[in-house]
Amino acid sequence: MARLTRRTFVSAVVSLAAAGQVRAMGREPRVATLDWALLETLLAIGANVVAATELRQFREVVVKPDLPSGVVDIGLRGTPNFEALQFAQPDLIFNSNFYAWADPFIGRIAPVESHSIYVTGKSPYALAEQATLAIGERLAIPAAQDLVTDLAVRLNHLKQAFTAGESRPVLPINLGDARHYRVFGSDSMFGEVLTRLGLSNAWQGATNYSATAPLGIETLASMPDAWLVLIPPHPQDVFEALTKSAFWKALSAVRENRVLTVGSINPYGALPAARRFAEFLAEGLSGARG
Repeated sequence: MARLTRRTFVSAVVSLAAAGQVRAMGREPRVATLDWALLETLLAIGANVVAATELRQFREVVVKPDLPSGVVDIGLRGTPNFEALQFAQPDLIFNSNFYAWADPFIGRIAPVESHSIYVTGKSPYALAEQATLAIGERLAIPAAQDLVTDLAVRLNHLKQAFTAGESRPVLPINLGDARHYRVFGSDSMFGEVLTRLGLSNAWQGATNYSATAPLGIETLASMPDAWLVLIPPHPQDVFEALTKSAFWKALSAVRENRVLTVGSINPYGALPAARRFAEFLAEGLSGARG
């Protein structure tokens, strides 16, 4: 649980008052965010999102939930356009620890409420649940509770299906270039989904709440029994070069058809990303466990 400071307490009171005033006016609060994990959460629960960052890339990387056409693109996450944000006239702005530096600036536009999902040493899944419920309560949207509950039920159902028979470990990776990849450990969102599905992560090394620094592609040979799960986005030319290489073709997973390429997912996503990853695994590994 985040430490309650005078600043966060005052911010929460202001945010609650602002949302209440807007609802008293007979309309849903207009909300904005700089953070993609919070954006996918807001979209998934049906919040009235009016502005967010890097929307074209969001559509390509995050894919789901769908992004309404009326949302204003306020530029890069690292250097947002504050004028465009102000023009969108949000009533509340949701932010995270990734972009906390912007709080003094966006706080001049509208009250800011912060929710962090990726914090070293803490469960991103649990923090995503907490953020979802807190946002739902702030905006008076019951669908937030439904999102949390429905995903828990779905993961438990899939776990029963996966544990019905013996399964191999799973190695979720993202290709960097033809010689390197990133691997998602047990403390990443993908790693936590594997645990909740009763599947083991083939990577037992250290990570830092998401993925390791690039590893040499040759290390894949040290995990011969694993399913390789390739998580885009990755450069198409890199994928083509790698899959044509003699090393790739010699891997046990490749020879035994244990390579699964899923759709693009936000590696720093929230509950919608967790569900997307779980559904891809269920579809790809169904009936194919070794």
